[in-house]
Amino acid sequence: MAIISEVEEESSSRPSMLPFRATFDSSNPLGFLQKVFDFLGEQSDYLKKPSAEEEIAAVVRAAKEKLKKAEKKPADPVEKKESVKPTMAASSSKPMEVEKPKENKEAGPIVPNKGNGTDLENYSWVQTLQEVTVNIPVPTGTKARSVVCEIKKNRLKLGLKGQDPIIDGELYRPVKPDDCYWNIEDQKMISILLTKQDQMEWWKCCVKGEPEIDTQKVEPENSKLADLDPETRSTVEKMMFDQRQKQMGLPTSDELQKQDILKKFMSQHPEMDFTNAKIN
Repeated sequence: MAIISEVEEESSSRPSMLPFRATFDSSNPLGFLQKVFDFLGEQSDYLKKPSAEEEIAAVVRAAKEKLKKAEKKPADPVEKKESVKPTMAASSSKPMEVEKPKENKEAGPIVPNKGNGTDLENYSWVQTLQEVTVNIPVPTGTKARSVVCEIKKNRLKLGLKGQDPIIDGELYRPVKPDDCYWNIEDQKMISILLTKQDQMEWWKCCVKGEPEIDTQKVEPENSKLADLDPETRSTVEKMMFDQRQKQMGLPTSDELQKQDILKKFMSQHPEMDFTNAKIN
């Protein structure tokens, strides 16, 4: 009997373990906490303690700090390593692969072909001061009746019937439509002759929007200069001289003429001071 009483005393001294059942709804976490506090109030005197609120607040603060540390620790070292390695690799590979300054050097006017024009993908063109000749390759056996050609003062359109135009755009400068014509050579090449309206200017392109040539590098043939009348030839030679002078940074023919006039005037009036004289 003594043994039984001891067992009963031991069992009565142990804390009671009561089951707690509640369902957690993530959309309403406060409802879950309310059930927890209701359970504590019903089954214990913990909430009656003066320090209960401070202790619960301390538990909440500790849980928040633990959550912050858990979020920072895995993120920082991994992200730093992953973010540093790609940038190092990229920085080491860029100088070896990218060289864009070369592209900038190639931009701008291009050197003209032997005929002072340009060779394009679908056609080519050459020029003299008086005329522009456009050559368009077409399928062998092409006949005149299958060609569509419209030459207007400021526009050129050429193509084959039933197909998209090969050329369709605004001319660089006006032409004389009545003095223009076209023909087919050997049934495989269409040749168009355009007579310039201004026969003292080199064209930079045939149709606007195409690559432009550097007209300062145009080289007229001497034989063609000999065929010109004296006045036109003199004008062409003057233009060529001025272009060469500009390339070398020297005065043009007009500037040289003004300098000669000033020198003559200075020699005729030695009593005048021309130190600050400027030529306009």
